[in-house]
Amino acid sequence: MTQPAVVQYALAPLAVELREVAVPDIGDDDALLRVGAVSVCGSDVHQAYNTHSWPVNVPVVLGHEFAGTVAKAGRRLKHFREGDRVVCETAAEVCGDCVLCRTGRYNLCPQRKGFGYGIDGAMASYVKVPGRCLHRIPETLPFELACLAEPHAVAYNAMCVNSTIRPGDLVVVLGPGPIGLLCARMAALAGADPLIVAGRSADAARLETAHRLGATRVVDAERENLDEVVRGFEPLGADLVCDATGASRPLAVALALARPGAQITKVGWSPDLVAVDINPLVQKNVRLQGSFSHNFPVWERVVHLLDRRRTMPEAIVGLTSPLDGWREAFDAMHDGRVIKSVLIP
Repeated sequence: MTQPAVVQYALAPLAVELREVAVPDIGDDDALLRVGAVSVCGSDVHQAYNTHSWPVNVPVVLGHEFAGTVAKAGRRLKHFREGDRVVCETAAEVCGDCVLCRTGRYNLCPQRKGFGYGIDGAMASYVKVPGRCLHRIPETLPFELACLAEPHAVAYNAMCVNSTIRPGDLVVVLGPGPIGLLCARMAALAGADPLIVAGRSADAARLETAHRLGATRVVDAERENLDEVVRGFEPLGADLVCDATGASRPLAVALALARPGAQITKVGWSPDLVAVDINPLVQKNVRLQGSFSHNFPVWERVVHLLDRRRTMPEAIVGLTSPLDGWREAFDAMHDGRVIKSVLIP
């Protein structure tokens, strides 16, 4: 049996098309999900335009942010059965034996492969997933919002696990893309105040969304002096700077904005390589922290927050489309016309 799927078939710009592919067979520990919704990640768009900075196994079905229903459960799958509504983590393959896997940090396993670049993803009617990746979702959480669990988990891990935010901390988020906006929302829920989100003039609509998500101040860094804005609140600088820009140069901005003893958390991938003076890291005793992916307890908390609408997920979805409208969904994100697109297979 075959199904339509959005396939990246080569490492070249726009080498993506809707193709008929086989519905996957599952193993004893797997589940076959009927995809209810799959959201488009910035990494999907980067892969489509061949501007990504990670290895991709082509041909591959795109899509790693998804929710759906268990259509078939493997023989050894104990905790899930047909008809269960679920979301799925992205660590599709891990070794299971290294110290990281054994201590619950399997998201950092050196052999990790994710959906949509390492193995086939969910921009299709059906996707094969390991049972260990599944989380049940309540009936009150529609698939169109549940599929946003993955970027929520990225933001939660960055701001609530790998960073420390105390009520009243001055937090700055650089880059109002989907992850940056969700990082801002997590910071707001954690008590950041003031909470500043900075972007460019082209990000005007996204900066307005940042206001809705809890930012106390937004800054167009092409029109305003971000350093002056931050020091207007606190002359020493920010307690935490989150770099969600997807570029390398803003790390220098983060180092300048951070107060002595502060944190910088970098969550955005940076394909460009530029020289950055890191002496302020030493001089100001700043903690520089990377944040990658997520693990089981993060997802459990995120599902709860989504179901309660505490993260205001509707604020970032700008386009919903059938699977055959994938190109418009990708282009709308690439051009900055929407924050997030969602496909309904």
